[in-house]
Formats: sequence, C-alpha cells, structure tokens
Amino acid sequence: MQLDWPEHYGDPSWFIHDRFGMFIHWGLYSLRAKDEWIMTQEKISKEEYEQYLEQFEADLFDAKKWVKQAKQSGMKYIVLTTKHHEGFALWDSAYTDYKITNTPYGKDVLKEFVEACREEEMKIGFYHSVIDWHHPHFTIDGLHPAREDEVVKQEKRDMKIYQEYLYNQVEELVTQYGKVDYFWFDFSYGERDWGWSKGKGAEDWRAEEIEALILKHQPHMIINNRLGLNHGVYTPEQYQPTGVLTTADNKQRVWEACQTLNDRWTYNPNNLNRKSAEMIIKLLIDTVSKDGNLLMNFGPTARGNFDEASSKILQEIGEWMTYHKQSIYGAGPAELAPPQDCRLTKKEDRLFIHIFSWPFRTIHLKDFPYEINYARFLHDYSEVPVKRFDPEDLIHHDRPVIAENEVVLELPVIKPDYVVPVIEIGLKKRI
Repeated sequence: MQLDWPEHYGDPSWFIHDRFGMFIHWGLYSLRAKDEWIMTQEKISKEEYEQYLEQFEADLFDAKKWVKQAKQSGMKYIVLTTKHHEGFALWDSAYTDYKITNTPYGKDVLKEFVEACREEEMKIGFYHSVIDWHHPHFTIDGLHPAREDEVVKQEKRDMKIYQEYLYNQVEELVTQYGKVDYFWFDFSYGERDWGWSKGKGAEDWRAEEIEALILKHQPHMIINNRLGLNHGVYTPEQYQPTGVLTTADNKQRVWEACQTLNDRWTYNPNNLNRKSAEMIIKLLIDTVSKDGNLLMNFGPTARGNFDEASSKILQEIGEWMTYHKQSIYGAGPAELAPPQDCRLTKKEDRLFIHIFSWPFRTIHLKDFPYEINYARFLHDYSEVPVKRFDPEDLIHHDRPVIAENEVVLELPVIKPDYVVPVIEIGLKKRI
C-alpha cells in the first residue's frame, strides 16, 4: 500500500519502526496541578497567571532522569512541550520575558533536555502550541481566557504581530538546539464559530511559511498534522482507532495515538483515573497491530520529577518491554484475523500473537496461509507445540478435529507470569 506522506517532509521510517514514545506536558499549569487548560477554564487574567513565574523552582528537575525513565520503559522518542497555550516558554527565547530563565529555576530546560536525549540516543520531539493566551496581539476568540472581559476585548490586537512572534520562536527552536527529529504542533481550530468570533487555522498561523522554515533548517524533520495543512503524522487524541488508518484513496496513513496516564495532560494528584501498566501495554500492542504509534503522556510535578505512581507504571511497562520488544519495534499489522482475545503484529517472517485473555489449552489460527518454522514464547523462548490437519484425527473420537486450513497452538493451563504473554511464530513461506 502506498504511503500517504508529503514528499517534502523527512523520511518517517524511524518513526514507523520505533512505535513507542513519551509525551511530556510541563509548564506553569503544573503548579495549579489541575488541568493544562486551567487559564481559560477559570478565565484567569494574564496578570494573575504571570505570578506563577515566581513559584516555578523546579528543584527536582533532572533531564537525564526523565530520559532514562523513558528509555527503561521501552520508549524510543520523547516529545516535550516547548510552549503550551498559556504562552510560557521552556527555553531562553529572545522574543519574550515570559520564559523559564526568568523563574527561580533560571536555566534553559530545552538545552538540558536535548543534551540528555542525545546522551541516551533518544529521538527528540518538540511540541509547540500555535495558540498563545499570554501574547498581547493574539486575537480574542471563544477559547481565550479573556473572552468575557469586555475591557480586554476592546484592546487593539494585530494578529500579524503575533504571527511574526510565532515564526521567530519556531526559528529559534529549529536553529539553536541542533538536530530535532519531530515537530508536534497544537492546534488548528478553524471550524469553530462562536458567532462573535471564529476559530483559527492555517492562514492565521502562516502555516506554509512555518513549515518551509522548519524544513529549510532541518530537512529531515517530520511534522504532525495540526498546523491545518492536512498532512503529516495523523494524531488521534484520547481514543483508539478501530483499525488500520487509510485515506479516502486507500493510502496508508502515518499515525500516532496520543494518550494520557489519567484524564488530563498535566500533573494532577487528585485525578486518580490512572491507566494501569497493563492497560498501557495493551494500548501499545493494539496500536501497533493497527499500524500506528503510541505517544503516552506523563506529566511531571511542578518540582520537575515524575511522581511515585508514574514511576512505578513506567517501571512495569519496562519490565514487559524487556522480554517482548521484538513484537513492537519494526512490527506492524499482520493482515490476518486475530484469534479471540488476541492481537497480531508481524515483522518480516515473524508473526506475534499477543494474548490479552488466557485461553484454556489452545489457540486456533484459522485460514492460516503459512508454513511454520517454529513457535515459542517470547519471554523465555520455550517451545509452543503446533498442530495442523491430520486425516488420522478424523477416526479418533478423543482427538480434536482440525480443519485443513487451521493451525492449533497448544498452551499450558497456567498463564505465564506476564500481563500479556506473546507467542512468536517463525514463518517459512505461503502455502
């Protein structure tokens, strides 16, 4: 199947291979510890929100520890928020005073993050919001915190000035930190209409100019689809697609499911709807079986560390990945119907059966078109016996009858001690 990918973007092969990344949302909203949209949810004024600058101490921030935790969990790339909708910059931008170097922490977080990633050979992604509720020339619309403030709404704002600011900050990000692999924009909303105001889209961001700027300096770069240009990495958020994603003309989409540990993107100690390690592992497997990536978000505390619950989940994911990563990296859909309560991934001449619910004694692969070289559990390479059709079975009533196009894998009664056991099948050739 032909890939739906813009020719002027970089090669997405590494992205399709690596499959698993960490999303990190961190900013002034981490101090409020409720929601990354808190500024607009509670209609907080710019002046009131600026007071959080004085509290951002980040005394436990350690970029190396972040990266090592992500790597240990099996993640291959990290996307870090450079600036969210609140407008606060995590780098020493020359175009604003509203930045991390003007907080008690005082240092350029992006510089430390990039250096830590390179040290661990971790691919680097920058998230950047095209929305900016702090900038004086970002025009008021229905998402803006000042949408009900009649005094602020009467201020003269020139979106062209903000466009230049946005362009200049993106230029800093792609020229001052060396090679960056992935640029993750958030987000266009041109379809929104509040009557008195409308949403913003590609023209409001000068999206084509920004895209050209990025590729001029870093032609290898891949970019997501949220600039409003309708191409790049497709990024469904907080839901799982039901199958392989294709375009209307049947081209293969490059896509990435974006999921949060709990219900929100930022750290919130009172939001206890955390996904278990088992659920995240199953989300990862399900996504790869549908030819996608999983970008899993973890929100550090305002002090700069992952809390105990997050760290424990990351460790548990890593324990599973240690023994089963072959079925994730470089793998994709199998184009075969999965057995009940299973997901299939395939890589070259190997098929991987991920068992979500442990069955009694057997797994049946129907309409199986391959000869089998071997079958084994991934966690210890112990053999899994394989049976195919045998005419002798038809005359023995104590044997299960296996159809001519069916494969039966014989399992132990007791499930291996892994949240999702995986069987690897070596494929010889098509029958």
